[in-house]
Amino acid sequence: MAASHIFKIQFVNQGKVYEIYARKVSHGSLFGFIEVEELIFGERSTVLLDPGEERIKSEFAGVKRTYLPMHSVVRIDEVKKQGVSKIVALEGGNVSTFPGMPIYPSSGGPMGPGSGGGGSNKN
Repeated sequence: MAASHIFKIQFVNQGKVYEIYARKVSHGSLFGFIEVEELIFGERSTVLLDPGEERIKSEFAGVKRTYLPMHSVVRIDEVKKQGVSKIVALEGGNVSTFPGMPIYPSSGGPMGPGSGGGGSNKN
């Protein structure tokens, strides 16, 4: 029997840290984005509902696949079992965003050709 993979993905969105679970995570076909498929939400058989999980579940209702900007992803873990999806306020703890710098500089940027960063020598 094949093992079923479950991934816990934490990412920052609009000043909050989202924690979701999915079965598939990859670099995707869009440059600079992480592709997340087959989102998993808890199926509760009890009457008691978790309002935090219900909120995130309704936000992703009908989503087959989502693309997360690479810089917004805090962490991706492969876990043995699914936990509770949640949204937590970002409060200056140990989570910080990356500076607003591109991963790959443009051709006219500080490290591009002709800019003194190892490009052509122009006098």
